[in-house]
Amino acid sequence: MNSQTLSIAFVFFLVLSTVIRLWLSIRQAAHVRTHRGAVPAEFAASIDLAAHQKAADYTVAKSRYGRIDLALGIVWLLLLTFGGGLQVLHEQLGRVLDPTSLWHGIALFGALGVLGFLWELPGSLYVTFVLEEKFGFNKTTAATFITDLVKSTTLSVLIGAPLLWVVLWLMRSMGSDWWLWTWGVLIAFNLAAMVIYPIFIAPLFNKFEPLKDEALAARINALLTRCGFKSKGLFVMDGSKRSAHGNAYFTGFGAAKRIVFFDTLLATLTPEEVEAVLAHELGHFKHRHIWQRVALFAVLSLALFAVLGWLSQQAAFYNGLGVQAQSEALALILFSLALPLVTFPLTPLMSFWSRKHEFEADAYAVANAQASDLVTALAKLYRDNASTLTPDPLHSLFYDSHPPAAIRIGRLQGKA
Repeated sequence: MNSQTLSIAFVFFLVLSTVIRLWLSIRQAAHVRTHRGAVPAEFAASIDLAAHQKAADYTVAKSRYGRIDLALGIVWLLLLTFGGGLQVLHEQLGRVLDPTSLWHGIALFGALGVLGFLWELPGSLYVTFVLEEKFGFNKTTAATFITDLVKSTTLSVLIGAPLLWVVLWLMRSMGSDWWLWTWGVLIAFNLAAMVIYPIFIAPLFNKFEPLKDEALAARINALLTRCGFKSKGLFVMDGSKRSAHGNAYFTGFGAAKRIVFFDTLLATLTPEEVEAVLAHELGHFKHRHIWQRVALFAVLSLALFAVLGWLSQQAAFYNGLGVQAQSEALALILFSLALPLVTFPLTPLMSFWSRKHEFEADAYAVANAQASDLVTALAKLYRDNASTLTPDPLHSLFYDSHPPAAIRIGRLQGKA
């Protein structure tokens, strides 16, 4: 491998992913606009035209901003690589820190994180306070936005910096097999985070209170008993603090499993519908979808670390991406920048796998709750979250982790 070949490959995957993303985004917006004027027949009784048109306009607005965000991301990527940004940052930090020290690598990550945050800040502010506000979803105040930023930054420093130091030390100290050691550490960290996050980190950002509705709690506990599921507790999260979107989810594993409902969800759905939605989520656990994804992540990350272990020793890897220096930190950064471009063609495969899991979870829900309740719950969620009922088929096939509304509802109505 030489640097020119790698540069050409990088540009090829960049152009390929960009063209596909733009093409699919334009298709999505055009298809949604075309079907904006009428509610699909299967939803005519549950979603009015105004809600359908709001979802269409919301989808088109997000697609439009997504294309701007894509362009900004490409500019940032090219500035760091062929534009020499990473090389300049490496050299400037070398004026105050020994370029061969691990602390220089940590400082490089920190500086890049700050610059990346500043680059993306206008977009974050626009999405939160303009786009989401326009469609009535934003509940985040400026104070909450700043507080979240301070908390997330503090956590990144307290948790991320020590972990990064360990990774860089392993890369330097463990010889040619460093990638295997590093993979093991990161897998262990991710598993630990599944236990630690719901107990210690999530409460820093949201308030979690035990479910107070005794009748609903009794209904849910009866469902859990039927399904043989044990949980650490039922909690309500103040999701309305930041957004009007509703959701419910499981978090943690083992003894740390928790069931969390957004307060916005409970304000919208009937007890029967909440039970049906929860039965769907239980289906993911019963089919071991979470552990399948953990296992896939472990296998793929092992393969990727092996590739990185080889690339990090190749001068062409650095030179081909616009960097003359070589270091453990630069290897990690360059690999993380290039990886999304190379893996982008796998997106439809992952989406297909996810949709398969959703159908399996729906089937489990129907076996343990009423299909009609899940249908009405989903219709309300589509309506309240302004999810389009008429996505472009190719865009949906490529990206959507959940089946299109019409297909999903159609299957469930066949089982009602």
